[in-house]
Amino acid sequence: MIIGVTGFFCSGKDTLAGILAAKGCAHVSLSDIIRQELDRRKMDITIPNLTRVGNELRKERGPGILAERALEVIDFSRNWVVTSIRHPSEVEVLRTRPDFVMVFVDAPQKIRFERSLLRARKGDPLTFEQFAAEEKRQMNPKDGDPAAQALAACRTLADARITNSSSLENFHRKITQLVSRHLFEHFLPRPSWDEYFMMMAEVAATRSNCIKRRVGAVVVANKQVVSSGYNGTPKGITNCSEGGCPRCASAGDSGSGLGECLCVHAEENAIVQAAAHGVSIRGAALYCTLCPCSYCAKSIINAGITEVVYGGSYAMDAVTEKLFKESGIHFRKLADPSVTVRPVFRVSATKPSRPKGRKAH
Repeated sequence: MIIGVTGFFCSGKDTLAGILAAKGCAHVSLSDIIRQELDRRKMDITIPNLTRVGNELRKERGPGILAERALEVIDFSRNWVVTSIRHPSEVEVLRTRPDFVMVFVDAPQKIRFERSLLRARKGDPLTFEQFAAEEKRQMNPKDGDPAAQALAACRTLADARITNSSSLENFHRKITQLVSRHLFEHFLPRPSWDEYFMMMAEVAATRSNCIKRRVGAVVVANKQVVSSGYNGTPKGITNCSEGGCPRCASAGDSGSGLGECLCVHAEENAIVQAAAHGVSIRGAALYCTLCPCSYCAKSIINAGITEVVYGGSYAMDAVTEKLFKESGIHFRKLADPSVTVRPVFRVSATKPSRPKGRKAH
């Protein structure tokens, strides 16, 4: 088996790899391949240099080159852990192996910055602003550069996600659970109803065409999904990802200028889809991957939805919470499961070609 590991700065990727190595896995790091190139060029090993040279190698020799080199050194008679995966094409190359699974490691940004300061590695950002800016550059390709790191895309391709936000002992426990139950025994645990419906919302989010963020939502009645939605431009309008929404293409702050945005939010879309097909959602619950904004909150209230469960926080959480409290809607954040495992299906690391400007569906 080959276990791929990716995640944000200082989330615990190396710790995870070390524990897997202690359990008998051999280890290869894609960053080590870049470090060898830095040594050859007599360059300092810093995060900016690793990023720049890694992007250069992908541009010159193909976006999957680092993974291709890793497969060249792997002895398939053993279990392996591959770290420093930062591009979807690297995932695609490793997926050519039927025994490949990928884990995404995460932790709150401020906690990871504090770990970075304690690590005190040469070239690491010294301020939180620098840390956040460097991470933002690695989340999405700059100016659409196909060779640049794209951690956001890698996150959507992960088979399992593990959160490292507390003690090292707790992280060890989660890793042991992940290894013993989910990877080596190929056992997919039965999720709770909350986790089940939130996973469905996450699947819906993969259909989003919004360049700001991917959000999904499902409406549930009597433990059955009756409607779903994702964010993006309306039917018949050019996809946001292809220039259909000028507001999203701007550098506006999160939660600002929503009146100018042409994208329909996931929650709004789920409600509209129910209405379009004559499905009553009065008394239903809504699961969404991100806390609803105040605009969607008003629609949720008037639709007669009585419970809202959300995954991630948003800039307008307090406003939304106040509206829901006053209207009597049960509003709660999904508790962080110890290990989140994706449903057993694959999302292609490359998207099919389509003529620029084709309308959204």
